[in-house]
Amino acid sequence: MKFSLKNKVAIVTGGGSGIGKSISKTLAEQGAYVHILELNADNGNITLNDIVENGGLAEIHACNVANQEDVTRVINKISEKSTINILINNAGVAHIGNIEKTLEADLDRVYNVNVKGVYNCIFSAIPYMKKHGGVIINMASVASSVAVSDRFAYSMSKGATLTMTYSVAKDYIGYGIRCNSISPARIHTPFVDGFLKNNYPGKETEMFEKLSKTQPIGRMGVPQEVADLALYLCSDEASFITGTDFPIDGGFIKLNG
Repeated sequence: MKFSLKNKVAIVTGGGSGIGKSISKTLAEQGAYVHILELNADNGNITLNDIVENGGLAEIHACNVANQEDVTRVINKISEKSTINILINNAGVAHIGNIEKTLEADLDRVYNVNVKGVYNCIFSAIPYMKKHGGVIINMASVASSVAVSDRFAYSMSKGATLTMTYSVAKDYIGYGIRCNSISPARIHTPFVDGFLKNNYPGKETEMFEKLSKTQPIGRMGVPQEVADLALYLCSDEASFITGTDFPIDGGFIKLNG
């Protein structure tokens, strides 16, 4: 079976909702044992129950990726029971505003999760992955490489995620570790719905359509499309791919000029 992950062990950060939830479920459907690292226990348990009800294997671990001690504790615990074959660094937070509207506290919050969180997980997992190889996927963004209005802190953090991907891929290629990133444009997740509800009450549908049309393809992506790309990159079918960023953006980067 193509894209089989049978007997593989995967860690997915922020696996309780949105893109992370779809990735967790998709990897489990293809045979992986999925460890969900999640700050929101309720979301994590919903994903866990969905996986188990569909015959998959998974565990949830309460974890704040911004806290290195927390991450190290969880990854050490996982490694005591099994190898670690796959690490998906998906957990992240957003911030809206240009540099003048980005307070130091805002910058710290975004940096601690989106940059330090990715670093913490790779730092903790890579000594184990060096023993047998593996796959690391970092969730970047179209904002990593093109200008997006009012996303100063977020763009900064995702640019760092992209360059971390290249650095890790270069340094650990000799250990059989492949490291790639995925750069989504707008994906229709619960975050989008919450953003529209909080910022455009009564105009959610209108603004949703407006945001959708900013993608040249005419719509937002859906989490499952990102999950399917992640599945491919985790599989043996992608064994010749490392050090590469994969936009999944409805033409946003190349056709928005």
